[in-house]
Amino acid sequence: MNKRNILFLVLIAVIAVALYYISALNIVSPFYLQIAQYMGIYSIMVLGINLVNGYLGIFSLGHAGIMAIGAYSSALFSKYIFTSPSLFPLCLILGGIMALLSGFVVSIPSFRVRGDYLAIVTLGFTLILKSVFQNVEFVGGALGLRNIPSNTTIMWVFLWLVIAITVVRLFINSKYGRSMLAIREDEVAAELSSVDIKKTKIIVFGLSAFLIGISGGLLSHLLSYTNPNTFGYGMIAEGLIMVYLGGISSISGSVLGASLWTLLVEILRPLGVWRWIVGAILLICMMIYRPSGLMGNREFSFSLPFSTKKNLVQKTKTSSTSK
Repeated sequence: MNKRNILFLVLIAVIAVALYYISALNIVSPFYLQIAQYMGIYSIMVLGINLVNGYLGIFSLGHAGIMAIGAYSSALFSKYIFTSPSLFPLCLILGGIMALLSGFVVSIPSFRVRGDYLAIVTLGFTLILKSVFQNVEFVGGALGLRNIPSNTTIMWVFLWLVIAITVVRLFINSKYGRSMLAIREDEVAAELSSVDIKKTKIIVFGLSAFLIGISGGLLSHLLSYTNPNTFGYGMIAEGLIMVYLGGISSISGSVLGASLWTLLVEILRPLGVWRWIVGAILLICMMIYRPSGLMGNREFSFSLPFSTKKNLVQKTKTSSTSK
């Protein structure tokens, strides 16, 4: 491990400890801390969505259902099995694994259908899961699952966000990341170049679902309850808005889009229902004047540890242009 990576890990540890004491000593208002936690949680979710909708180039609407699986699974584990707060990370990982398995299921239709048809199939997947959670009394039915341990803190959100960014960055620059980008550019050409299309899609959908499941687990343990209505059309729309606002195929854009939309919703809260109309108008303007989003296919200038210095997306575009 080189010096830069060591300094990065030390910095992360220092920030995590600082956030712990800020939360424990009430240095910052709980309201602002909660907003910061929402920003981090949604950033993790958007990173997962961007893997499929951005880097892989497949339009999927299954993220709300996958997030519900992560939220309910981790909540059930922490409420009935691993009740100690020290086992909270294990509950999140188990919830993420359950979501990962559902991601494998969602990836199957992508082998046969494309475009709008795949969007309809994944939307159906989300609505089926919502209906199941509404009618199963063990998980609270329509009232939702309550009295979930409130284990989510700003420190845990920050650490999981760092892990998510690092994992996505490593994956993009891996063999499967290159295969994923090749599929996005031209699936037929990728298959002729000996890219295993099915295996790559399964892996991408699985990793995406794991991250989305982790975000669902963090959200349920932040609110101390989870409700099927949380993971309906509203969550589907907000997830897509955050992805396309920040920019597709961009780690920086994922975090930026989630943060900006969360802040925008809070700033416009005094407008009541009208805030959604204002937000929609702003998004329409964004799609007209900057359709790729604020950071589409780009990253901030600094280089992250555990990764190559150049953005692989940019290198792929450069090489294809030169040819």
